[in-house]
Amino acid sequence: MKAEREYLTPPEVARKLKVDPPRVRAWIRSGQLAAVNVADGLLRPRFRVSRDALDEFLSQRRSTPPRLRRKRQQLPAGFVRYYSSEK
Repeated sequence: MKAEREYLTPPEVARKLKVDPPRVRAWIRSGQLAAVNVADGLLRPRFRVSRDALDEFLSQRRSTPPRLRRKRQQLPAGFVRYYSSEK
């Protein structure tokens, strides 16, 4: 038996992600979030987003931890570095 795909409406996706529904529709229109239009051509679009598409969207937006920056070496007062690439 095949597992039936679950489709979510933009307001349902918005509730899950805690954003406004217009933001979800903007992601759909820009192509960042894949969706299916279930309306016939005469009506305004009625989008549905699959769980797989939502998971893919979230994995693409995952952030990475910031790089650790090394502190610049403190030089003693009056010290002049002559042969360095720093100016």
